[in-house]
Amino acid sequence: MRKSTIGDQELALLHHIDECGHASVGEVAIGYGEPRGLARSTVLTMMERLRSKGYLKRRQVKGMYRYSTATGPGEAMRSAVGSFVEKTLSGSVSPFVAWMSEHAEVSDTELAQLEALVTQLQSKRKES
Repeated sequence: MRKSTIGDQELALLHHIDECGHASVGEVAIGYGEPRGLARSTVLTMMERLRSKGYLKRRQVKGMYRYSTATGPGEAMRSAVGSFVEKTLSGSVSPFVAWMSEHAEVSDTELAQLEALVTQLQSKRKES
């Protein structure tokens, strides 16, 4: 079953929880919500929506729910990027790469990672 898509704010919240490993609503409200001017109730609503969409899981520890990502580290970001490419770019990454070449500042490390990915893609094509 495919997960529902998530918005920018939900993705940022998911990334925050992924970095924490696991957290209570109160911890997320302080660490994520307060700097963004979000009420605890708003954070709770967002976390429960992400849980209902299958991105978060929770377990009760000493009478308090602890939330964590339902997938491995970085999986939510990969899923969001995949959804963007499929829905917005009709499955083509070329428009994104063109935009990136014109507008994005890419560090040497990121450029090396991109080159490694291209090499990996080329290798997979040769194997086919």
